[in-house]
Amino acid sequence: MLIQNEYMPDEVSPPGESLADVLEERGMTQVALARRLGMTEKTLSGIVNGKAPITPETALKLEMVLSIPARFWNARQSQYDEFLARRRHTSELESHVHWIDRFPYQEMVQYGWLQDHDTPLAKLRELLRFFGFAHPEDWEPFWDDFMQKAGVALRTSPAYANEHESLAAWLRQGERQAFAIECTPYNEQRFMQSLRQVRSLTVEPPEVYQTEAQRLCAEAGVALVFVPELSGIRAGGATRWLTSDQALIQLSLRYKRDDHLWFSFFHEAGHILNDGKREIFVELDDPREEDADRFARDFLIPPEPYLRFLAQTKRHISQEQVVAFAESLGISPGIVVGRLQHDGHLPHSHLNRLKQRLVWKKVH
Repeated sequence: MLIQNEYMPDEVSPPGESLADVLEERGMTQVALARRLGMTEKTLSGIVNGKAPITPETALKLEMVLSIPARFWNARQSQYDEFLARRRHTSELESHVHWIDRFPYQEMVQYGWLQDHDTPLAKLRELLRFFGFAHPEDWEPFWDDFMQKAGVALRTSPAYANEHESLAAWLRQGERQAFAIECTPYNEQRFMQSLRQVRSLTVEPPEVYQTEAQRLCAEAGVALVFVPELSGIRAGGATRWLTSDQALIQLSLRYKRDDHLWFSFFHEAGHILNDGKREIFVELDDPREEDADRFARDFLIPPEPYLRFLAQTKRHISQEQVVAFAESLGISPGIVVGRLQHDGHLPHSHLNRLKQRLVWKKVH
């Protein structure tokens, strides 16, 4: 925010102009000043004409001769150098403004991830700051490598031409939110305790379980973030390690129901518990995710009680039975409905009223 609100002048004069003004005010020639500074007239002329910089050593000499602090000359030179660097950087970026067209920029603005701007160049700078890169050409190889590690080869599918960039933006926002969460070093035993407590939160409304689940996970070294899904991506969740002591679980509302949200959460938790710290997992309906699916399924609804419930209800499963079973497990009835539908014991059109519908709030 400070960078965006900081005043950036369109033009900055070289510090030699300030030196020329001082000489004129004092009626001193460049020849006289050069002698006092112990430098050649050619060197001083280059400084005055903006062709040579004022070095820290020259700034100290000017302080001695003109009684103007060295920090003034150093600051003028630094300001001018920054201006020139910004102008060069701007020139380099101008040919890459169409890079922003690959991203859902306005949707990211709606969610408050980006600030909107009037010009393409300003939008490009905003997007680069979001990702933490100086140039689109620096971003490309980094995120290509990241996606390969995550097993996401989306560029090969014409049906999801923009998914690579949208998914990268979604993952980056999760990372940004995670870094704002203060976590203790990861502890597997503490994380298992947290998971049992989070499981009991599934009966609570979002305004309760979201903050409480984040707190419990953070106490075990896991940053839990809820990030709205962007148009064109299929990811419901993602897991990765930000450091050797901090893991990240990132969830969207892809299916907008609590049963899917909680299954995704415990699925990602399974990756943290059972898979390597160097791996990245992005949930994209990948059939290779069976172990994490099994962990989530059995943690939420243990096999033995589930089989007893099916034996007791036989073919007809009523709403009352589902609610009672969920209460006995201490979980949301929507989770039970989702499991029964997935396993073919309930039609997908039945008892959906027991599922909690979830909707994101947008900034604008």
